[in-house]
Amino acid sequence: MSLPKAVCVFCGARNFVNKEYIDIANRFGAQLAEKNVELVYGGGDCGLMGAVANGSLKAGGRVIGVFPDDLKNLEVEHKGLSEIYFVRSMHERKKKMFDLSDAFVILPGGFGTMDETFEIITWKQLRMHAKPIVMYNHNGYWNPWVQLTENIIGQGFASEEARGLYTVVDNFGDLLEATRQLEP
Repeated sequence: MSLPKAVCVFCGARNFVNKEYIDIANRFGAQLAEKNVELVYGGGDCGLMGAVANGSLKAGGRVIGVFPDDLKNLEVEHKGLSEIYFVRSMHERKKKMFDLSDAFVILPGGFGTMDETFEIITWKQLRMHAKPIVMYNHNGYWNPWVQLTENIIGQGFASEEARGLYTVVDNFGDLLEATRQLEP
């Protein structure tokens, strides 16, 4: 199995988070470039989003941003990307990122990251795609998500198979490798 051609990264856009998270995003962006994997992301120049893009660009990678009009007064788009698409809404952003990507990696983030992740998992549950979805659970960041999934399954709102919709990775070294997984 080869690595995907393009990986979409969902992650936080806030600057005032633990520097450790910024460093992780930067390292992952560089790793994508070193493996000749395109980065697709939300197009911003702040927080983990900016760090993952800058890490990839600095290492010679190709970076594609998708920036919605909805964010023009809240965030600044990255000016140094290989390519950027401007779309009207957050909904169009998610669809465009989906269309450009072969796999998804979720780094730490907030409500926007959760929104993107829930939607891409829901699309997979509805069999709209079979692309790998990998969450990087650095220092247990996504443990509450995993617990929520178990509660949803335990209460009967999702089947046992829901656990297989995404992969949780605790080790950074396993993150990109997990995007190779073939889906049934």
